Amino acid sequence: MAGIPQTGLQLLSTVKSSGELELRLAEVPVAAPTGDEVLVRIEASPINPSDLGLLLGPADISTVKSEGGVTTAKVPEQFLKALAARLDQPMPVGNEGAGVVIAAGPDAKAQALVGKTVALLGGAMYGQYRTVKAGDVLPLPADATAADGASCFVNPLTALGMTETMRAEGHTALVHTAAASNLGQMLNKICIKDGIDLVNIVRSPEQAKILKDIGAKYVVDSSAPTFQDDLLQALIATNATIAFDAIGGGKLAGQILAGMEAAANAKGGAYSRYGSSVFKQVYIYGGLDTRPSELNRNFGLSWSLGGWLLTPFLAKLGAEGAQRLRQRVVDELKTTFASHYTAEISLAEVLDPKVIAAYQKKATGEKFLVNPAKGL
Repeated sequence: MAGIPQTGLQLLSTVKSSGELELRLAEVPVAAPTGDEVLVRIEASPINPSDLGLLLGPADISTVKSEGGVTTAKVPEQFLKALAARLDQPMPVGNEGAGVVIAAGPDAKAQALVGKTVALLGGAMYGQYRTVKAGDVLPLPADATAADGASCFVNPLTALGMTETMRAEGHTALVHTAAASNLGQMLNKICIKDGIDLVNIVRSPEQAKILKDIGAKYVVDSSAPTFQDDLLQALIATNATIAFDAIGGGKLAGQILAGMEAAANAKGGAYSRYGSSVFKQVYIYGGLDTRPSELNRNFGLSWSLGGWLLTPFLAKLGAEGAQRLRQRVVDELKTTFASHYTAEISLAEVLDPKVIAAYQKKATGEKFLVNPAKGL
């Protein structure tokens, strides 16, 4: 096909068996679209915590250095065994993104997308071009930019997945940790719009203010000396019996379960040595704290602690249900699901040690957007 680039830059992350992380930009072939495929010029892709897991892995960021266009860092030996499946394999990075369809296969639906700005999910988004099935892209509204649609999938669908899971499992209100994050703010907007009570757990008064300013009713600060009492009162008020925990390690998941049990007991009922009959569920969906999860088992026997991940949830929901959620994201792209970014960086800047130090902090209110078309 005329006008289709033969190659494009792609960011690759390699963990070497020698114990070194290597980040570099490589010229890779661009697959010309065939059949119902489209070729997208990527113009925006966020750096999400899930991207950092592949991009940097367990590398010691204090050892980062760059020379000759290649950035390296040491990976502590104790982590290499767990990374055996990816050792010495250059891996493309970037879960989601958005850009313009510049070419398409002969299929009519694919051809109709040429010139459109679309969002897409599927990896390798920290690159200039991506060839995918037309059915896998999400056409954006005419007034939306690639930056508007760059975070269309991971955070919005995760937030919607939480409320969907809540309803499907018979709960009526929920708890969310690391709640002042970009995702947490989206979840608040969803819950406010849908009339769902949400208990937000944050780590500072500043984070609490972020949520209260957008209308959050129940916000508790885990750094406050009154945290346990504040959490209990919020759980009693909302009757929240399901939680989604982005922290993972430490005592928080256990504290939430204990709070739910105390809230159930506060409502009265016959004593049972097995605890209340109210079922309590905590799903861990993140790992901001890499320590082991600690449970004191002071919450009876009617409880569960498990993992929650977007991809298996969407598979279980089915194509029709997933499309329903995707359409809501498009309809509310600039309101409920609006994302805000601290900085837009180029592919080369992703490899800059100073920039790495900034985006790897995963600080609340700081989100970086990669633009593969910038500076090239």
